[in-house]
Amino acid sequence: MLMRTDPFRELDRMAQQLVGPGAWSKPSVMPMDAYREGDEYVVAFDVPGVTADAIDIDVERNMLTVKAERRPTAKADNVKMELSERPLGVFSHQIMLADTLDTERIQADYDAGVLTLRIPIAERAKPRKVSIGAGSGRKEISG
Repeated sequence: MLMRTDPFRELDRMAQQLVGPGAWSKPSVMPMDAYREGDEYVVAFDVPGVTADAIDIDVERNMLTVKAERRPTAKADNVKMELSERPLGVFSHQIMLADTLDTERIQADYDAGVLTLRIPIAERAKPRKVSIGAGSGRKEISG
């Protein structure tokens, strides 16, 4: 059997055991990427091993909150865990959204452990042309 040693992984595992997994009151960090694609912002969160029904997305004013909970899988009585490195518990991320985003039309998709949110740019924030009306001509000021 091949054994790999990583002293830092062991320290992380021991620290996790001491502190315990994330809870709703103190969730762990959830990694994310954010970028602009055309007329919308895209935010992708890594939440592998989480079912779609264990993900909660809330928007209050301009604060976007994403919470996910990775629950332990049910095991038979005769199963003895030899190694457990995948963290369980609650993961969370909060993002302050700009006023230029349309929070009423956020779309969420979940595929292969990645939660992708698409947030359109509000119409009022898009650049637009302003037409110039023809005035009544020049007026001379006399004094």
